Amino acid sequence: MKTGEILHRFKAKDGREVILRTPRWEDLDDFVELINSLVDEGADIVTNRKVTRGEEADWLGRRLAILEKNEGLNLVAEVDGKVIANSTLEKGKGITSHVGEIGIIVIKGYRNIGIGTEMLKTLIIQAKKWISRFCFSGSFPQTSWLITSMRKLALRRLDGDQNSSTKTVNIQTM
Repeated sequence: MKTGEILHRFKAKDGREVILRTPRWEDLDDFVELINSLVDEGADIVTNRKVTRGEEADWLGRRLAILEKNEGLNLVAEVDGKVIANSTLEKGKGITSHVGEIGIIVIKGYRNIGIGTEMLKTLIIQAKKWISRFCFSGSFPQTSWLITSMRKLALRRLDGDQNSSTKTVNIQTM
């Protein structure tokens, strides 16, 4: 997949136009702002300290290489020319090639308006192009949007507890 490729356009629940696309180098400063704003609010993400522009440039370089080799997918949500959300889909390798790990982050002020759900839908559509039968495994903060999105997308949890909002979620879809 190419950098900056647009995969989906939609209107959020608040009426704002949203573009879902793959990232590009020009998004670097928006990524720094996105991750650091989540650190400031104490969000349940992979880091608890602010990142430098250099650190984020290294991360973005790795993500763009993965994207270009079709080994994984990043989607950003753009509103008014600014990246306000990021999502990743990591493909498993070897005996875990049927597993994809998903992560989604959305900046404050853009949550609960359908952006995360649309990102999840788009990631699933793209994953189905790689493999025909798969399950997702991921860690999500305790939130009701995940449960609602799973119901809308007809996904089911492998642990059997469809209403739980525990941090680790194994989701299967076929």
